[in-house]
Amino acid sequence: MALRSVNFPESVLDLGTVKRPLGGMSCEAFCDNEEINNSFSTLHHKPPRQILYPTPDRPSLSPCLVQTLPGSQNNYQNCTAPTPLPQLAQRHSTPRPGLLYQMPKNSKAVKRELDDDVRESVKDLLSNEDTCDDSFKKSSLIVGGGRGDGEGKELSLNGDMDVEDEGSDAEDDAARPAWNSKLQYILAQVGYSVGLGNVWRFPYLCQKNGGGAYLVPYLILLIVIGIPLFFLELSVGQRIRRGSIGVWNYISPRLGGIGFASCVVCFFVALYYNVIIGWSLFYFSQSFQQPLPWHECPLVKNKTTMFVVPECEKSSATTYYWYREALNISDSISESGGLNWRMTICLLAAWSMVCLAMIKGIQSSGKVMYFSSLFPYVVLICFLVRVLLLKGSVDGIRHMFTPKLEIMLEAKVWREAATQVFFALGLGFGGVIAFSSYNKRDNNCHFDAVLVSFINFFTSVLATLVVFAVLGFKANIMNAKCVALNTKKIVALLGNEVSHDLIPHHINFSATVSAEDYQQMTEILRGVTEKDYRRLGLDSCSIEEELNKAVQGTGLAFIAFTEAMTHFPASPFWSVMFFLMLVNLGMGSMFGTIEGIITPLVDTFKVRKEFLTVGVCLLAFFIGLLFVQRSGNYWVAMFDDYSATLPLLIVVILENVAVAWIYGTDKFFEDLKDMLGFTPFRFYYYMWKYVTPLLLILLLGSSVIQLGMTPPSYSAWLEDMASEKSLKYPPWGLAVCISLVVMAIMPVPVVFFLRYFNIIDENAGVVSTISYKKGCIIKESVRPEEDDDASLIHAKSPGSEAPSPMPGNSIYRKQSGGVPDAAPNGRYGIGYLMADMPDMPESDL
Repeated sequence: MALRSVNFPESVLDLGTVKRPLGGMSCEAFCDNEEINNSFSTLHHKPPRQILYPTPDRPSLSPCLVQTLPGSQNNYQNCTAPTPLPQLAQRHSTPRPGLLYQMPKNSKAVKRELDDDVRESVKDLLSNEDTCDDSFKKSSLIVGGGRGDGEGKELSLNGDMDVEDEGSDAEDDAARPAWNSKLQYILAQVGYSVGLGNVWRFPYLCQKNGGGAYLVPYLILLIVIGIPLFFLELSVGQRIRRGSIGVWNYISPRLGGIGFASCVVCFFVALYYNVIIGWSLFYFSQSFQQPLPWHECPLVKNKTTMFVVPECEKSSATTYYWYREALNISDSISESGGLNWRMTICLLAAWSMVCLAMIKGIQSSGKVMYFSSLFPYVVLICFLVRVLLLKGSVDGIRHMFTPKLEIMLEAKVWREAATQVFFALGLGFGGVIAFSSYNKRDNNCHFDAVLVSFINFFTSVLATLVVFAVLGFKANIMNAKCVALNTKKIVALLGNEVSHDLIPHHINFSATVSAEDYQQMTEILRGVTEKDYRRLGLDSCSIEEELNKAVQGTGLAFIAFTEAMTHFPASPFWSVMFFLMLVNLGMGSMFGTIEGIITPLVDTFKVRKEFLTVGVCLLAFFIGLLFVQRSGNYWVAMFDDYSATLPLLIVVILENVAVAWIYGTDKFFEDLKDMLGFTPFRFYYYMWKYVTPLLLILLLGSSVIQLGMTPPSYSAWLEDMASEKSLKYPPWGLAVCISLVVMAIMPVPVVFFLRYFNIIDENAGVVSTISYKKGCIIKESVRPEEDDDASLIHAKSPGSEAPSPMPGNSIYRKQSGGVPDAAPNGRYGIGYLMADMPDMPESDL
């Protein structure tokens, strides 16, 4: 039998909605049509392919697509056993038997011949064909489009085919930025999760909730809540390779509002978080002085005498400097007091640093991470070594590790530990998802989740050691001052209120009285003159009482710590190092927070990242001027209390439910197995499906109850009293607090109802159409009304609602390769419909 070839002229047939190259199609889907064959050759720009048809002499030859090179023989002997022609052939002209149609080269094909690999893989040519191979059986596309109910909408991620196929990694990576190294990625995640809260929130909770005993519930909840949720966010971001908006649109379009809610919360947090960085920059700039400007109270000179500023005398030098010199704070939130120009400049500098570091995305911020993530550890270790050489530091560390087991049994301790775990890892913000979306799909994100979580925990413990060592040193300083002051009072009372016989003979008042001698002396005085002891006016001097004074947040960083550093040798150096560390800790978290805003918006709206970054930073700076008024500190407290806590808990609960119950834990496990190369521990299955959602709902309920039982209030600094006082928010302040919570969570119900009532198509914002290019899946938005030829996708005849003769329910496989599922009837398609035909082995091409 002789085979003849007929060359067709180059022409591109309008294939309706199939506007992309059709590389990777199975020849059984279209080989029976000459026009489509010719169009395939012209569109695909590949070396010449030949489509062989059965002849009377060779009836066993099934229609197949083979590729030949110049000078090579026709490779038709490897064609497979006969396969029934697709039903699509009934709609087109039947090819003449015995002809070998050879598609001509065009100039582009000749030009690319040297660049393209001439060996087209079986996977590329038969990427969506039902085969006996297990890896192909696992591949599926099941989209419940057109029904409007949102059920069954899923894109299986298990096999070689994906929303972006494994074979498309090269093209996808070229379009999407990627981390330069695994170390850069780990540092970015560590820098994002390890923030200011590890330095000034965790030590406070440890001090308040039983010392070392607090570490037990924290570690348990880190394993039960923190690591599973962190692993979940890393997995979905790495697998889907989109920001938070794209990820949750993909998993469940009706829950697409989760991504928008994350962006809103990120923006609210970024507004006030960068103000704290601005405060740190101000203190950093003021630390290059000897002595430090907050070393002692300033003096005021009048016409005759000089005296200490009353506000400073009533409080302390560091407290006065923070409230009056740095913030110049007003007495209430209702008194704006105008802008604080020094803090305005610092805020502008902070946003400029963030903008410059983020303007190129991870290409620019990734390089900054090497310094911003590692420098805080250098400072913390240096501080720990230095403070351990100072007197009293061991007292602070001993106080920290002395467990108070009775406190550990209180429910409040577990609630605060769960909240700290939740916020320490940055869950729900979208930054974790954004960072992981730039990873390769085969990256071991389970290892990353465990590693980053424990690095975060040990960083918190290291920071707590440093803080308690510094507080122990400060407590000894304050105790020594108290002893010296009371000793002067006792000397003045000798012979009158206090008898000389009550003073131990070895105590010499002309020299410095030690804390131990003072303790012995006061115990004797209290035992003899118990009723009259209060009349002596002696203050209580105890290191334990000093260490029990719970200090957190700005009070710890800008008051307690700064006061301790004034007693350090070479105090300006340590002050510079400390506030530079705070700036770097804040910057690392800000990078992840801004990435949680920029990445989803760029992925969704396809805008230039540079323009969007500059626009977001400018907008945030102008809104942030609210926080650099004289009343700005009260606004920071309001946003910190109400803009993130409840909304983020709701967001993370919905994330967990979307993956575990809507997408399906079993299916998600198969995706993880395909992505990681191994099946994760069954522990995560039960955590994601049952334990973690239940604990999060309990945490949400307790947080709501706490807010309901505690009227919204803030701590105001009163200049006349030189002390803090708790004030209730005015009515408009309550309205702002409620608005923050409502605005942050509003996108979730809005998107749900818009898509539930089909006001917005459920397919909008996610993968609209999937077509193939060089064996990889690419996304393309398709509107059925634009072209009647869309019937090829929608399985409808143009201008008619009659069903297409194309096979429907049997052409799409589920993941297990078992029960067939219905073909998509909405906007989702694969550029062509495959015929219902039995499995056949791949051809050797």
